[in-house]
Amino acid sequence: MGGDFAPASEVQGAVEALQQCNNRFHVVLIGKENAIREELRKHKGEGFNLSVVPATEVIDMHDSPVVALKQKPNSSLVIGMNLHKEKKVDAFVSAGNTGAVTAASTLILGRIPGVSRPAVAAIFPSESGPTLILDAGAVTDAKPHYLFEFGVMGSIYSEYVFKKKNPRVGLLNIGEEETKGDECAKEAYKIFTERKGSMNFIGNVEGRDLLKGNVDVAVCDGFTGNILLKFAESIPGFLKAQFKNYAEESFLKKLFIGVMRSPLREVFKQLDYTEHGGAPLLGVNGVTIIGHGSSPAKAIKNMLFRAEEVVLQKVNQQIQEKIQQSQQSQ
Repeated sequence: MGGDFAPASEVQGAVEALQQCNNRFHVVLIGKENAIREELRKHKGEGFNLSVVPATEVIDMHDSPVVALKQKPNSSLVIGMNLHKEKKVDAFVSAGNTGAVTAASTLILGRIPGVSRPAVAAIFPSESGPTLILDAGAVTDAKPHYLFEFGVMGSIYSEYVFKKKNPRVGLLNIGEEETKGDECAKEAYKIFTERKGSMNFIGNVEGRDLLKGNVDVAVCDGFTGNILLKFAESIPGFLKAQFKNYAEESFLKKLFIGVMRSPLREVFKQLDYTEHGGAPLLGVNGVTIIGHGSSPAKAIKNMLFRAEEVVLQKVNQQIQEKIQQSQQSQ
């Protein structure tokens, strides 16, 4: 029931995912039963691997995350997380209140042993394939050893989900020199260097390195990462407006934009967040995929595929093993 268009987008996305994968997995839709079944009738959802679990309450975007979890135990979020904790589902996907999803994942599922704080791993396009930015909003007051753990988790995810061999991990900073940045960044740099065997740490990286593809995993605190993410999401809209204004200047310019429509569409596809299937919350003892509140059906569909991939690749098991190895080597 989370998201601006719930449950319409969620139901349509689930049906489209099962259509595309020929019922390869099972989707449990949690929320107001009558509203969900009405949407299923619209999309002829019968015959798919779908089931509905009733939830009478909804945590909305204005609710205080931790308070809402206590005051709304019958919400789709709390019921869904408990189903995951009880191993009745293998992953949880939501386009609802990000703070509430993060809090519920941490409090109900718990953390992977050895992980201090979970991190949201945002997916950015780059010249060399997807780049992970973490944290993108879960931890705004990160400590140096949190950043190191983010690097470990991001490296594992990039390797097993994006199939990048020996992914390059960089610490996002205001300069490449190890003396740059605040005290947290400087101390984190030391930890990364001391435990370099845990990942392919390439040192400090700057904002300009992200889209160039000079790094596969960029580590930062959630405050910086979330600002970076929200800025990046505004770029496609800005570019589209600029192209539209350009086309309106003359008939020839409109004709030129028309000719370039197909390649431009491919470029914008790479910048489209709905293509990436949401952001995984790494570090929790389960699989949580967080989507935008405005996620359309296409985004929900790809979030489900992303969740399936994280489960099948046993990302959490790999994270736990690598974290424990890094701690033993201290």
